[in-house]
Formats: sequence, C-alpha cells, structure tokens
Amino acid sequence: MKRFLETGNFAITEGAILAGCRFFAGYPITPATELAEAMSFRLPQEGGVYLQAEDETAAMHMCIGASLGGYKAMTATSGPGFILYADPYGWALGCETPLVVLNSGRVGPVSGITGAPGQGEFYLTRYPTQGGNFEAICLAPNSAQECMAMTVEAFYLSERFRMPVTVLADQLITDGFEDISVPENEEEMKKMGFRTWSRKIHQGPDFYPATDEIDIPPVVLGHNTGALCSDWTPTEEGYDIEEVEAHHKHAYRLIYKVRNHRDLFNHHYDKKFMDDDPDLIVVSYGTPSRVVNTAVSKARDEGLKVGALRLINLWPFPDEFFGAKTKYLAVELNWDGQLVREVQRAVPKDSEVHFLGSCGDLPTIPDLIETFEKVLKDEPLARKGWKLEAW
Repeated sequence: MKRFLETGNFAITEGAILAGCRFFAGYPITPATELAEAMSFRLPQEGGVYLQAEDETAAMHMCIGASLGGYKAMTATSGPGFILYADPYGWALGCETPLVVLNSGRVGPVSGITGAPGQGEFYLTRYPTQGGNFEAICLAPNSAQECMAMTVEAFYLSERFRMPVTVLADQLITDGFEDISVPENEEEMKKMGFRTWSRKIHQGPDFYPATDEIDIPPVVLGHNTGALCSDWTPTEEGYDIEEVEAHHKHAYRLIYKVRNHRDLFNHHYDKKFMDDDPDLIVVSYGTPSRVVNTAVSKARDEGLKVGALRLINLWPFPDEFFGAKTKYLAVELNWDGQLVREVQRAVPKDSEVHFLGSCGDLPTIPDLIETFEKVLKDEPLARKGWKLEAW
C-alpha cells in the first residue's frame, strides 16, 4: 500500500487505472483539469491512450468510440461541460456502452465561479440526455479516498450494466489535498472492498433481447464479432427500426436492467445515529455531509435527538431509506433545492421536509445546529440574507 498527500483528482486517476481504464478523452475545465493532466501522464505509463478533444461533446464521443473498440474509457468535466455531454450521453445510454463520467460540481449557473463548490447537477445526473425511457446510475463520494473507491465501483457497475455511470463530486473534493492510500495489488484492492469486472466481448449479431438481464457483454465493434450498434430504436439484431413495439422492448431493458438489480449498489450510503429513531434526520451527499456529520455529533452531545443519512448512490434514488415518518432536513450546496425534492417525494405522507442551502460555501456547524433546534421546536426557518436559503 502506498500513501500520498494528494487531491481527489489524483485519487480518481489512480482508481480509474486500477479498474482497468486505458482511454481518457477530455477538455480542460476547472476543477477537473488536473484529472486530465494526471491522466495524460499516467495512462501512457500503463499502455493507455490520452486525447485532448476540441470540446466536451467530442471528448464524450471519443470515449464511446474507444469503448466500442474494447477499451475501458473515461472522461471528466464540470457543470458547463457536463451539459454538453447530453447528446453523446444519450448515445451511450441507448447503445448500452460502458464508460465512466466524472463531474466535479462548481457554482452555477453556466460558468459561475470556477473555484467554488456547488451541487447544481443533481437532477442533471438523473436525466443527462433527451427523450427519457432510461434509468441512470450516479455515485457521490465525499472524500479523496472515496473518490478512488467510487471510481473503481463506477467501472464495475458500468461493465455489468452496459451503460455510462456518473461519479458526482464537487470542487472541494477534487481539488482538496488529503491522505490517500493506493493499493498495489489485487489482494490489497480486495481488502479495501474494490470490485472489478473485466471487459468481455459480445459475439454478435443478436444482442437486444427484451430482458432485464445484466452481465451480457457489451457490443464491441470489430474483433470479428459481427455486432451492430446504432442510437436508433433497434431490432433484437441491432438494426434500426421505426416500430413502437420494438421501442417498448428497448425501453424496458434500459429501465429494468437497473431497477431490478438495485441490490448491487443500494448498500452505498452512510448512516450515523439512526438506531434510536431520531426526531430529525439530516440528509446530504458529497462535501456537505462531512460538516453535517460533525454538526449532528455535536447536536447529540447537546441532547438533540438527530440522525444523519448520507447518500452515496444518488440514482436510482434510494426510496427505501425514507420509510420513517419524522422530520427531515436536506442540506445542499445550492439555493434552489434539488435533493430536497426527492426527499419530499420519498418520505411517508405528512412527514415534514425542510431545506438548508448555501451557495459556494459550506454551512457552518453553528448554523446547522441552530437550524436543527428550530426544526425540532417547530420554529419557522428563514434565509440569512444572501448566505443561506432555508425553508
């Protein structure tokens, strides 16, 4: 095991290589540029390929092409680039092409602030492309070490489900320096809980059965497979067809291959102080969860019956964690409230759901504890000028 004082971008790079990634294409954008720089250095050392594209759309299409050629591929960007992935992301979803996409969130909308963290792409990671009729998988780490683990996990899920998987981090995670342990062999990887899945080549031409099965190898063009690939509604042999019944089968597969195998990823969460049926459950993901965990611990010391639920697997949304009829507080790095909308949908009828949002800066522990106290006392929440938004 090697230890480093390094960034989340470094950890993501090493995680991708451990998972077997040998192709990266991207376009410079803060706070993901350092990841591209690290890939440009590390991939040639591992016999891989690095390409800097002319823009984000081209980068994503290059990754799709590399994956269809048999490579494990990855790209990385931030919010302004992630929205440009929309068309090729749909291509990868519809063609069931495995690859991993890293999105390091920063303050928006549009270019916003390049060096401040944000959580404005929560819903964009669920609906990253046009048309609907698909499910998405998204993992959200909250540390540099977890960035490595979730990157490895994203490649594992991507291969088994034949689809792109998003890792949603934020600027504080990808740019921040932390102590990182990097395994040096398969035994150490297993001890750290890393799961890997080797690329297998599908022998065409038939590929598109109307089934929710996973572990069917993805289409690889060439290699004498006889396989076909198109972003139109396909027949079971992969040819284009304009028939609604064929699309029913196609959409069923894209949706239920994920929904019916949630057991493979719904263990990705972190619960603290949840065993005594808390009067308030604080929900968060990513960097804010670190402050939330500290605030909840201090609140418990002060006698408040508060628990913390950190989501790592964001999509499909883990409704099963919200069965308790109680009070909830969603803490996010945005002012408009996104995660909170899913909490409102998932909780039992008549549960209270509240929101605390900050933009560019993490909420302070005193602000969080004050909010906990108000919610528990049924006192109304109110924004603090331009610093905090509260419902």
